[in-house]
Amino acid sequence: MIDGLKPYPAMKDSGVPWLGDVPEHWQVWRLKHAFRRIVGGATPSSAEASYWDGDVAWVTPADVSRAERLRDSLRRITHDGLRSCSSELVPAGSIVVTSRAPVGNVALAETELCTNQGCKAMVIDGAVMHPLFGFHVLKAMKGELQSLASGTTFSEISTSRFGTVPMPVPPVPEQATILRFLGYADRRVRRYIRAKQKLIKLLEEQKQATIHRAVTRGLDPNVRLKRSGVAWLGDVPEHWEVRRNGRLFAQRNETGFAGLPILEVSLRTGVRVRDFENSDRKQVMTDREKYKRAAIRDIAYNMMRMWQGAVGVAPAEGLISPAYVVAKPLPGTESQYFARLFRTAAYMAEVDKFSRGIVKDRNRLYWEDFKRMPSCYPPPREQVEIADAIEAMCVDIEASIQRVCQQIALLREYRTRLIADVVTGKLDVREAAARLPDEPDEPEPADEAEAPLDAEESQADDLDAIREEVDA
Repeated sequence: MIDGLKPYPAMKDSGVPWLGDVPEHWQVWRLKHAFRRIVGGATPSSAEASYWDGDVAWVTPADVSRAERLRDSLRRITHDGLRSCSSELVPAGSIVVTSRAPVGNVALAETELCTNQGCKAMVIDGAVMHPLFGFHVLKAMKGELQSLASGTTFSEISTSRFGTVPMPVPPVPEQATILRFLGYADRRVRRYIRAKQKLIKLLEEQKQATIHRAVTRGLDPNVRLKRSGVAWLGDVPEHWEVRRNGRLFAQRNETGFAGLPILEVSLRTGVRVRDFENSDRKQVMTDREKYKRAAIRDIAYNMMRMWQGAVGVAPAEGLISPAYVVAKPLPGTESQYFARLFRTAAYMAEVDKFSRGIVKDRNRLYWEDFKRMPSCYPPPREQVEIADAIEAMCVDIEASIQRVCQQIALLREYRTRLIADVVTGKLDVREAAARLPDEPDEPEPADEAEAPLDAEESQADDLDAIREEVDA
């Protein structure tokens, strides 16, 4: 794809350390000159109900973190709410950059919107900048923007400081040429990624089938079966029981352990200790004293996402969000076995039926409903044997999935590096773009997200926690 690409024939010093040399005919402008306007945001009063749940998209850093194309927002405000504060509407095609928590995430507005004070909206001047080119350059500038942020409580970059940051600006026709090349390259990378994601899906299906059979039929293929009396479960080994979860677990509601580490409930990996050092996601929490203690071997689940598999076994003693449920295993209950059972597709479908709420995407599986759910119950020793066998059977499958995930990560890294090199003038793509065949644009599929594979569901968990804590 990049065979034959060379630097521009004539370069000059940009005068900007992070940018280095740029093509001789390019300009370097401060952001406040490269865009028509830089618009800050604000938040209407949360005490005034008439300001909220309207039809105005109100973008926050959480929205920018979850999508690079902004078509909607997690929360919306009314026009009265917009008039009540200093936020203002910007047109589609504007670029939104987070100025705090964290600094430097970028998204392109595909609808009219306003923002809160954690974002800056860059209104495009079509005579200077193509929206998509500006989006790519600002993404490449993330490290520079973060280095300019300051603050004691949290890092932030002010509108005035933001406006002085320099960026490369090639002629508008050349921007179109660059975007033509990047669009071609991006379509191919996305196709590679989709192919690998299909492979992951097949491997996941194989793993799910292996787990489902083990947790509902056991390890002996010749075991005698009986009717379970539970529609989704079907037949089970003759010597197994079916018990309500209330006979298997007790709710743990112990608070006041602020010194323990924070545990998170992930759709992909279950329960894990949150790694603050290697994450740029701001931990949003209320008083740590209100967080629930989870002991080793406890099961914790996200009430709003257990139907998607947000459940697992605590690997260490730690703190769980007060919005989630912690279930202590009773004698004779092997947590690892039941965590596997709870993450099967059939069980998650039952969770969906037992969950309650005003609207479906806010349904919760409360403890009282979880207690009523039936589960198959092998003898305790067999629970341990099944859990150990599943672990062994899934090792090769999970290793294959991890390898493919790493390949996808490398493809995304390659794409990011290529885009950065092209939009900052390190590679000349003009001749290559002229030779490209005409191709229709491909809409970006929902399953090809830009976030790292193990971070997407954690972001969803964070957003659920925020909403749950506000409701509490």
